[in-house]
Amino acid sequence: MIFSELYGAYYSAVAKILEEATKHPVTKKEIQKIVEEQAFSESILTIEPALFTGRWPILRPDGSTALEHAPDIPLTLPQKRWLKAISLDPRIQLFEFGFSGLNDVAPLFTPEDIRVFDQYADGDPYGEEEYIRRFRLILDAVKERLPLSIDVENRQGVRVHMNVMPEYLEYSEKDDKFRLITSGCRYGRVVNLAKILSVKHYKAEGKIAEWAEKCGERADNGRFRSGKECLVFELYDGRNALERALLHFAHFEKEAERVDGKHYRVKVNYDRADETELLIRVLSFGPFLRVVEPERFVGLVKERLMGQFHQSGFAVGMYHGEEEVKP
Repeated sequence: MIFSELYGAYYSAVAKILEEATKHPVTKKEIQKIVEEQAFSESILTIEPALFTGRWPILRPDGSTALEHAPDIPLTLPQKRWLKAISLDPRIQLFEFGFSGLNDVAPLFTPEDIRVFDQYADGDPYGEEEYIRRFRLILDAVKERLPLSIDVENRQGVRVHMNVMPEYLEYSEKDDKFRLITSGCRYGRVVNLAKILSVKHYKAEGKIAEWAEKCGERADNGRFRSGKECLVFELYDGRNALERALLHFAHFEKEAERVDGKHYRVKVNYDRADETELLIRVLSFGPFLRVVEPERFVGLVKERLMGQFHQSGFAVGMYHGEEEVKP
């Protein structure tokens, strides 16, 4: 592991103890407080005896230290190479991170080393300054719970204005796009960031508090709240569908049960925050996959398919037995 939250916590806790010890002798009570904040509650059973018995000879019995300066934990070369690789990801520009001191460091890998299969090529324009500005403004509004005034381009190419309460941002790996999940607007709650033409903080004196409170109530009623769900679907293993499904849902907790020679029943546990992404992946299997439950997800599939049907004029295929049937 290049970075380890588990083992890194011990180093951080001991470094903080030594930092305090350079100022004054630390007591066992102070050490316990630092360990609880920096590591884990049970870590005190290891750290405190190691420091006061001399097994870790960095602290004197009276709680003082021979160190004259507070300890510093420099990054290792693998850590620097990892950070350099991350800094090359075009999406990192959306966040205000600094990567100083990495000019002469070779990355562990580059974007050219990564091959992503089954991903659309028209991802968001992460390098455009206006997109970056909009993303940061929206991210700040999500964190601070500030309403937004947004102009977007709909599917018909028409400019639509909406005032919304931003709930959260989600990223679709398949589409390589960011979406803003909102509440408080009759036009819908999912907005593709690339379709946003303009965005600013919503200001309407005397109405913001009441409107924002109403949006907050809608968010709290469960419609927009994240939570664990279980998706159950039946899969017909035609055109290598089973292998593709296991790859598509690789990062979800799941169970697959063989029903007969070509049919499988699959359970996928997911967070409701990932529902849009999961819906897109399910629909990509077309007639080889049929959602069984929950009923709410079945409704989402029907809603999306009917929308596609009315837009394209083509019938929607369903699988039956071993062949696709066009209703």
